[in-house]
Amino acid sequence: MSDYEHHDHETHEVETQLAVKGMTCASCVRRVEKALTNSPRVASASVNFATHQATVRHDTSVTPEHLVGAIDDAGYSAEVMPDDIHSHHSASEHAEHMRLESASEMSKMKTNLWFSSALTIPLVLISMLWHPRPEWANWVLFALATPAIFWCGRQFFVVALKALRHGSTTMDTLVAVGTAAAWTYSTYSLVRNQGHGYMVSDHVYFETGGVIVTLILLGRFLESRAKTRMSDAIRKLLDLAPKEASVVGTDGSELRISVEHVAMGMNVRVRPGERVPVDGIVAEGESFVDESMVTGEPLPVSKKPGDLVTGGTVNGQGSIVFEATHVGQDTMLAHITKLVQKAQGSRAPLQGLADRISSIFVPIVILLAVLIVATYIFLGKGVESGVLAAVSVLVIACPCALGLATPTALMVGTGRGAELGILVKDGEALERAGSLKTILLDKTGTLTAGRPQVTDVASFGTWSKGEAMSFAAALETQSEHPVATAVVNYATQNGLQIPRAAKFEAIRGKGIQGAVDSRPGRIGRASWIQENGFSIPLAAVETVNRLESEGKTVFVVWSEEDFAVIAVSDVISEGSKEAVHMLSSLGVTSVMVTGDNRLAAKFVADRVGIQQIEAQVLPADKASIVQRFQKTGPTGMVGDGINDAPALAQADLGIAMGSGTDVAMESAGVTLLRSDLRGVPQAIRLARATLRTIRGNLFWAFAYNVVMIPLAAIGLLNPMLAAGAMACSSTSVIINSLRLKRFT
Repeated sequence: MSDYEHHDHETHEVETQLAVKGMTCASCVRRVEKALTNSPRVASASVNFATHQATVRHDTSVTPEHLVGAIDDAGYSAEVMPDDIHSHHSASEHAEHMRLESASEMSKMKTNLWFSSALTIPLVLISMLWHPRPEWANWVLFALATPAIFWCGRQFFVVALKALRHGSTTMDTLVAVGTAAAWTYSTYSLVRNQGHGYMVSDHVYFETGGVIVTLILLGRFLESRAKTRMSDAIRKLLDLAPKEASVVGTDGSELRISVEHVAMGMNVRVRPGERVPVDGIVAEGESFVDESMVTGEPLPVSKKPGDLVTGGTVNGQGSIVFEATHVGQDTMLAHITKLVQKAQGSRAPLQGLADRISSIFVPIVILLAVLIVATYIFLGKGVESGVLAAVSVLVIACPCALGLATPTALMVGTGRGAELGILVKDGEALERAGSLKTILLDKTGTLTAGRPQVTDVASFGTWSKGEAMSFAAALETQSEHPVATAVVNYATQNGLQIPRAAKFEAIRGKGIQGAVDSRPGRIGRASWIQENGFSIPLAAVETVNRLESEGKTVFVVWSEEDFAVIAVSDVISEGSKEAVHMLSSLGVTSVMVTGDNRLAAKFVADRVGIQQIEAQVLPADKASIVQRFQKTGPTGMVGDGINDAPALAQADLGIAMGSGTDVAMESAGVTLLRSDLRGVPQAIRLARATLRTIRGNLFWAFAYNVVMIPLAAIGLLNPMLAAGAMACSSTSVIINSLRLKRFT
């Protein structure tokens, strides 16, 4: 797993991530967090039980070794996570390293589980099917149960003793005390009643301890296997990066080198079917690139010289050469991986309640178990019945399910989001996304494409529309104005011939003039054309007025007796109307916020179905508008530019479009890798689905303990059944969370 450090130059703080070992329940999480936050000059610490990952913000004077020491003092172990996803030579090799590490851990757990099962199965068969039995058979039970409990279940006792040395308790304390109590009572009965033959069989419960250990080991094995599936999102991302790249030399020669040796400025060739190794700008060739694995966009994207390519995407049929612009940790793939990892390692505010309960739960349960034994003795039901009921309570009360309820859903939800091109910064952002009531949408670049395009062409006189656009494009090829680019692009895309223009002249604030095929011509505002004594046809004037009323930029093309009217506008992005409708169906109100005039804003708003408009808004005022809407409920802001960053930071949830600036993305809680507004309602739906899963997990985890503990206390729940139920509760929480992988 990877890590990164974030430096804050104003507060001189850094963020360090640690891999914590030895945590077995939510109470462990609270203990590790407390140990870290109580350390000098540590600002905050967040520990995720599902990933066993701690994120610590601290002063630069605090070394990672100090943090590791604080965790060691609390009875756990930790190590600093590597700060580069390429620390294992390449992203692919790092992914392989993760797989091998996970497989090794699973193999150890499986071996221990098989050994425990091999001892426990005969233990149960003899205990259940041979009754009464001779005394020597009970010594066989002792011989089978002792290694099953104290060797196969040694991890429970090791962690429990560590916690005890530091004056604390964990889930393992409950298991250790419960199994040790069953074994101790049975051994005492075996020794005390020695020589009484068949009577001993009624007072030994060695199978109880063995079954408890085996079932809990089985539960943890299933948990671990499910957690491996939850980490698939990061491994899939790392797998996208190829191991090698074909670097093109200045003499045209090619050399295959390892991807970590690719440097900025190098030219890299990508052949058909190959993955793009790093980020860059296409220098030669044209192709279609499949970016679905990074952005979630299903259709291949056209790439030609000047276009950006992203590492990890798959080249289509054409061969391209691109200049590397971002390598190593600076690639988009590395950035996405870090964001996903950080999100999966974060905690949602909902988790706080479960953690607080778990931190005081274990000592209360141990006290309850002692009281149960005392109560049974006082009521004359005997020590034996009291011990069995106490063991059942100790085992059934293990708060594993509580600890897993939130982080497992968070891991799967954020991982699935990454696969769909939705990057969630952390658990808090996810929780806020699910509660949004209002979304403020920037117009340019969010609701619209962010670049002017020709939307209307009308010709008057002898010109056809095509002839008028060819004439206009000929003059505009020599202009650098954005409108000129839109006209030339229109002519090119429609296969029109663009003749050469002569005597070109740009008249500031008015328009341009020149000659095409010896015909003089001008392009500009209608008023400027008329100033020069040219009478524009009434039909053309009416067309100009109509198009301007729609908020479009309109100009007139003149040449001798011919006229044309061309309208240019920032066209509405594909999917914007559908996105607004989807938000409305989710109960979220859409509001347009733009610096444009109200006429242009209303035209776009009417087309996409937005009722509320905030027009002619200065960049500095966007944050105050967010504050105004926050008074009515949780408010989100969607933007893509530097001018949107303050508003994105002010909003309860900032959502940055993938085509936007790095500043916008840093200020946002959610980043959409696709420039498609439909990702906004999709992100809200994902957040709500994840929160429903978390609440469902917490409900069943709480309900399980509320129902089962009283049943165990009054002797209606056998300790073995209690162990099975406890293992099932944890596994069911994970399986429920994994359903989020099917979210669409």
